[in-house]
Amino acid sequence: MTQKILIIGGVGGGATVAAQIRRDNQDAEIIIFEKGEYISFSNCGMPYYIGNKIPNREDILYATGDFQAKYQVDVRVHAEVTAIQRTTKEIEYRQDSQIHTESYDTLILSPGASAVAPSFNGMDMKRTFCLHSIPDMDAIHSFIEQEKPTSAAIIGAGFIGLEMVENLYSKGIDCTLIDQSSQVMNIVDSDMAQMIEDHLKKNNVTVVLNDALYYFSNQGQTLHLNGGTSIQADMTILAIGVKPNTKLAEDASLAIGDTGAIKVNAFMQTNDPNIYALGDVVETKDAIIDIPRNIALAGPAHRQAFIIASHIKGQQIPYKGTLGSNILKLFDLTIGSTGLNTDRLKSLNRDYETATLKTMSNASYYPGSGEIWLKVLFSKQDGKIYGAQVVGFAGVDKRLAVLATAIKGNLTVTDLPELELAYAPPYSSPKDPINVLGYKASSKLEEK
Repeated sequence: MTQKILIIGGVGGGATVAAQIRRDNQDAEIIIFEKGEYISFSNCGMPYYIGNKIPNREDILYATGDFQAKYQVDVRVHAEVTAIQRTTKEIEYRQDSQIHTESYDTLILSPGASAVAPSFNGMDMKRTFCLHSIPDMDAIHSFIEQEKPTSAAIIGAGFIGLEMVENLYSKGIDCTLIDQSSQVMNIVDSDMAQMIEDHLKKNNVTVVLNDALYYFSNQGQTLHLNGGTSIQADMTILAIGVKPNTKLAEDASLAIGDTGAIKVNAFMQTNDPNIYALGDVVETKDAIIDIPRNIALAGPAHRQAFIIASHIKGQQIPYKGTLGSNILKLFDLTIGSTGLNTDRLKSLNRDYETATLKTMSNASYYPGSGEIWLKVLFSKQDGKIYGAQVVGFAGVDKRLAVLATAIKGNLTVTDLPELELAYAPPYSSPKDPINVLGYKASSKLEEK
């Protein structure tokens, strides 16, 4: 009997799991319901299209017709699923102003997350934007091309906020970055964040911390902050964060975890074994410490798609948790982190130690070397690595990759000096920065 699999939501989670299932099963009936127009696109590429680093809009889109033809999947766009009937194994969805139903054998939830976009008094929606979808991207791009803004305020100093600063700046737009926290980029520790803040200021970005937007005036062109100051901006980007889209799951009495995302087991099943979930909407466990995590990153979503497809065909391959490895480009600076940071370890009452290193990415006499800062957080007792952060102008990505792999491989800081990493002057030093960081961390263990 042909298996009927319905997938709610496309993009990184839904489209990937559909493709993976089709590779494993040529006979299954697969239907994707996407409430928007686009079945698959690169969220991560959107800021770079706005900044003209990706000049062709189509390069970040996967045409629906091409996806359907390649994977033999029934894709229904502009189809918003409104209810899940678990007892009858049906969904209800709205398309063309009509309500339809569809039965399923297996249901996969990939509704993603939505941008947090509070309403402020005086806000002008024509010049105030979020960036979470292709229509959002098109609206920003169109505003810049038509209105020629010369100034922008960016609310939120996380991934999207910092990427938008770089790309708006590249369009000749003066940027003011505002965040209610005491530092930019809360995913890294304050000492690493200070380097990021300094780099922003070096590139003529105004940074306002410990303050938040209160209201707008002057047709949305004047931002009044809680602290009493005001800022003039032709446009505003709200990059406050995202929230998992859990309403469908909640209405269907599926379990919601402590993080506010859908709770799943190691095989990405909800508390209904016929319903799976993945991507930005799910709560999984941390890969280092057994605590719940909700991570909105593409890499984990792709792995979760493989886990689900494998489980549907009878292979029990567990999802072993999320490290949250991430990387960001900010002008010519690269920022990356993996695992847990100081704030998280303190909240968990973990006894930890840190080691930091400032050095050059490769042989200083070779052209192109740049400063790089590394930090590792580890157990005082046994050297277990809890997390790591890397900031610098060259070689950040490979050092971060090594540290993330070390955590996954259960290496300790005492193993880092033993790693035999390739050396030539254009790439490293005879003792790679990872090795040196390991020596520094190991010496702190020896002092105990």
